[in-house]
Amino acid sequence: MIEPKASTSILKKILALVLAFGPGIFAIGYTIGTGSVTSMIVAGSTYGMQLLWVLAISCVFSGLLMYTYGNYALISGETALYGFKKNIKGGKLIAILIIVGISFGQWNSLMGILGISANIIYEIFLIYFPQLEGFRYGTVLMVAILVIAIMYALLWVGKYTFFEKILVIFVTIMGLSFIISLFMVYPLPIEVLLGLVPSIPKVEGGKMMVAAFVGTTMAAATFLSRPLFIKGKGWTIANRSQQKKDAISAAILVFIISASIMAVASGALFHQGQPVTKVLDMVNTLEPIAGNFALTLFFFGTLSAGLSSIFPCLLIAPILLADYQSGELDTSSKQFRTITAIACLFALIVPVFGANPIEMQIMSQVFNVFVLPIVIVGILLLINNKKIMKGHKTSFWINLGLSAALLFACLISYNGILGLIDFFR
Repeated sequence: MIEPKASTSILKKILALVLAFGPGIFAIGYTIGTGSVTSMIVAGSTYGMQLLWVLAISCVFSGLLMYTYGNYALISGETALYGFKKNIKGGKLIAILIIVGISFGQWNSLMGILGISANIIYEIFLIYFPQLEGFRYGTVLMVAILVIAIMYALLWVGKYTFFEKILVIFVTIMGLSFIISLFMVYPLPIEVLLGLVPSIPKVEGGKMMVAAFVGTTMAAATFLSRPLFIKGKGWTIANRSQQKKDAISAAILVFIISASIMAVASGALFHQGQPVTKVLDMVNTLEPIAGNFALTLFFFGTLSAGLSSIFPCLLIAPILLADYQSGELDTSSKQFRTITAIACLFALIVPVFGANPIEMQIMSQVFNVFVLPIVIVGILLLINNKKIMKGHKTSFWINLGLSAALLFACLISYNGILGLIDFFR
């Protein structure tokens, strides 16, 4: 009789640990979507583990920026864009450029995310209903409309805590799916170690892929939205230690999950000389190598990645606008509901036209890096203003880390420009 109680107790502890996750869960939702999954799969199947170093550095800087933005919010009591507008010369223009740039990138991602998610659901239906074989376009479009309608309906009834709980469910399924898949298909340990040595693939699209990696992992939307989510969580300056742990945990989980996706693609496909350009190609190619169970896991992992990203992508434009206006997000306001409705319609562009969303996904990740240097410069100016920080001095190491992140972001932005020039030639 003791054993069931013990196992129940362990399950309760695991559940409590997952539910205790704070605003970091939104960071994982923003960071790991089908755009990120696509980038990791394409990189793993095409270049093996060669770009693991980019992922590692991006996650370190991402964790640092999440912590810094969170710390700024707890000490100053202000959100990011509102702080830019109020405290930085020319801050209004900078804030507006950031809103436009990030919203453009996230809405482009949203089109691809919905397209891929609807296609994956169609593939699952096809397993059980083979008669749907000749009705891909109509089925995918209906599924896409249904998914986005459900997400929009949830936005109408939800508050911060409600959004957080839904994201916890999706992210947990996603993380477990990809990590378990890794135990079935994995690269050689020496390939993992060599992947931590900096190098850029000297092939067509290599530069753009590096930029896409950084764009999806060091996503500016993740840092800028963090102060609002911290306010939504109800955290105060007394939660500084908790905020730090939350940022570190989010960065570590992003690295583990993303590296697992890349490793599965590398282990299954790289040595077979089967580079993948579509998530669904990955799924179909994985089946004979890893079996039905791994295939099903990867299906649900990719689907959960998509669904966990739709929420944050729909939220980003009203979040940034609310941040700029007052630093308060009202999810029941007319402005919030109108902007999210426009985003939902925008998301349907790829399913309506039946387009392949993969190139759009990678390009939207590349565009994300161009906003990143401005976002880092902005927070450097704010956290080193003694008046704003109310006597709390920012350490030398934080400043050094952010300066290194800025240099890295500028180099990657330059690399991204070269990649886009090569792409459009």
